[in-house]
Amino acid sequence: MMKGERMKKRPAGNHSMGPMGGMGRPVEKPKNFKGTFKRLLGYLKPRSLQLVLVFIFAVLSTIFSILSPKIMGQATTKLFEGLMLKLKHVPGAHIDFAYIQHIVFVLIGLYVASALFAYIQQYIMAGVAQKTVYDLRQAISRKLSSLPLKFFDSHSHGEILSRVTNDIDNIAATLQQSLTQLITSVVTLLGIIVMMLTISPMLTLITLITLPLYALVTSRIASRSQTYFAAQQKSLGELNGHVEEMFTGHQVVKAFGHEQESIEEFKTINQKLYQAGWKAQFISGIIMPLMTFIGNIGYVLICVVGGIMVSSRSITIGDVQAFIQYSRQFTHPIVQVANIANVIQSTIASAERVFEILDELEEVPESNNAKFIEFPKGHVKLENVKFSYKEDFPLIENMNIDIKPGQTIAIVGPTGAGKTTLVNLLMRFYELDGGKISIDGVDIKEIKRGNLRSIFGMVLQDTWLFNGTIRENIAYGREEASEEEIIQAAGAAHADHFIRTLPDGYNTILNEEASNLSQGQKQLLTIARAILADPAILILDEATSSVDTRTEVYIQKAMAALMEGRTSFVIAHRLSTIRDAGLILVMNDGKVIEKGSHKELMAKGGFYADLYNSQFTGADLEAV
Repeated sequence: MMKGERMKKRPAGNHSMGPMGGMGRPVEKPKNFKGTFKRLLGYLKPRSLQLVLVFIFAVLSTIFSILSPKIMGQATTKLFEGLMLKLKHVPGAHIDFAYIQHIVFVLIGLYVASALFAYIQQYIMAGVAQKTVYDLRQAISRKLSSLPLKFFDSHSHGEILSRVTNDIDNIAATLQQSLTQLITSVVTLLGIIVMMLTISPMLTLITLITLPLYALVTSRIASRSQTYFAAQQKSLGELNGHVEEMFTGHQVVKAFGHEQESIEEFKTINQKLYQAGWKAQFISGIIMPLMTFIGNIGYVLICVVGGIMVSSRSITIGDVQAFIQYSRQFTHPIVQVANIANVIQSTIASAERVFEILDELEEVPESNNAKFIEFPKGHVKLENVKFSYKEDFPLIENMNIDIKPGQTIAIVGPTGAGKTTLVNLLMRFYELDGGKISIDGVDIKEIKRGNLRSIFGMVLQDTWLFNGTIRENIAYGREEASEEEIIQAAGAAHADHFIRTLPDGYNTILNEEASNLSQGQKQLLTIARAILADPAILILDEATSSVDTRTEVYIQKAMAALMEGRTSFVIAHRLSTIRDAGLILVMNDGKVIEKGSHKELMAKGGFYADLYNSQFTGADLEAV
C-alpha cells in the first residue's frame, strides 16, 4: 500500500464523540437531503400504522412524565401549608398525610404508565426499524447479484462492504433510537413550555431568555471543535492504515530492516492524533460546563423571582418547586434535538450511499425468449468482436476466432494484452461494444446467463475459497455430488493426500481467507472444484502458478485427461506449459497478432518466438 493511500482508510464504526454524544463530531452531509429523506420514508410507508402508534405512545409516555413535577408540587404545597399553620399554632392545624399519600400513589401510577407506554413504543419501533432494514438489505442483496462485473471492478470491496454493513447499520440505529428520541424530545420540550406557562408566564420568560446564550455557546464551541474532530479522524485513519500496513507486511519490514523507521512513523502519526484528539475532546468538553453555568444563572433568577412571588402570595411554593424541576429539564431535550439533527444528517448520508448502489445500472436484461443449451458441445466463435473499458480507448478490435469443440486454445501475451478480458467476454461478465460471440451457433446474448456460465468451469490464478469445510468448497460447483465423486475429484487434482493429512480431513474448516492452507494447497482445491463441476468448456488462468514443479507435472496430466474432448482456454505466462496446445493465440494490444501451434509459431520467429526464447534465456541466466 502506498503512503498516500493510507489517508483513504477509515476504521469501520469508529467515530470520535464529544461528551454530549456527538455535538462536536464532524458530520458528513448528504448531497440531496430532501430527495434521500423522501425516498427513505418510502421504505417506512408500508408501516405507517405502526409509526402512528409509536407517535401516540411516545406522546402519552412523555405527557405522563411531564405531569409528575406539577402534581408533586401540589404535595409540597400541602406539606408547606400544614407546617406553616402548625408553626403559627393555629388550632386544629395538621399536615394532611392522607392527601400526600394520595399524591404519591398518583405519581407512582403516572411513572408506571409512562414506563409502560415507553416500552410499547420501543417494542413497536424495534419491529419497524428491523423490518425496514430487512427490506433494504434484501433490496441491496438482489441488486448486487444483478450488477455487472464492471461495477465491482470500479469499486473497492471495502467501499461496497461499508455501504452494505456500516451504512445500513447506521440507518437501523437511527430508526430504532434517534427517531423515537426526536419525537420524545420535541414533545417534552413543548410540554415543558406549556406546563411552565400554566405555572407562571413571568418565570417562563426568564427561562427562555437563557436560550440565546445556549445557542451562542454551542454554535461557537461546536464550530471550533469541528476542525479538531476532523483532524482527529484524519489522523486516526492514517494511524489505522499504517498499523494495518505494518502488520500485513511485517515480514517484508523485518527482512529489509525497516522496523525503526516504522516505529518512528507510528510515533509521528500518534503524536498528531494525540494533539488533535485532546484539543477536540477538551473544547467539546467545555460545552457541558458552560451550559450548566448558564442553567445555574437561570436557576438563581427563578429562585429569587419565585421567592418574591411566593412571599407576595402570587404563586405557591409547590409551583415554584415544580417550575425549578421543569427549568432543570428544559435544556435536555434541546441538546438531544441538536444531537439527533447531526445523527439524522449522517443517516441520510448513509442512506444516500445505499441508494447509489440501488441506482446502479444492472446487467442487460435477459431476452424474454432466452435459450437454454441442454447439452453444450463447446463450439465457440467470435465474429468482429469489439470491446473497450473506456470510450475512445479500444482494447479489442475486430477479433475473429473459430474454436472447434474439444480444441485446446492457449492465450498468451504481455500484461494488459486483453487475455483475461477475452475470458470475461466469453462468460458475458462484460457486454460487447460490437460483434458477436456464439456457443454452438447460439449468440450468448440469447442464452440465459445462468445456463451460459454453467457451461464454463474456471480455475483462476487468484484462488477463492469460502468459510466452510474442504468438502463443501470442492462441491461448490456441483452441490449434489456424492462423497465418492468429491474424493475422486480431489485425487485427480492431487489434493487428496494433503487433505487426509489434516486433523479433520475433508471436514477441515477453512478459516477467513483460508490462511490455514498454503497458496498451493488452495490452488489444488480450486482445481478439484473445476474437475468435479465437469463443465463443457474449461478456462484455466495460470491454474498452476502457485504449485511446485513436481505437483505441476501431476496436475498437467490430470488437466490433460480432464480437457480431453472439451473446449479449453488456457491463459499462460509460463509458455513451457502450453507447448502441447492445439492452437495458440498470441495477443497484444487487444489484437490476435499470431496464431498457430507451438512449432508453427516458433518457425515463424515472430512475437511468440521472442517471448518464448526470452523466458528460457532468463531461466538459463538464473541457472548460471
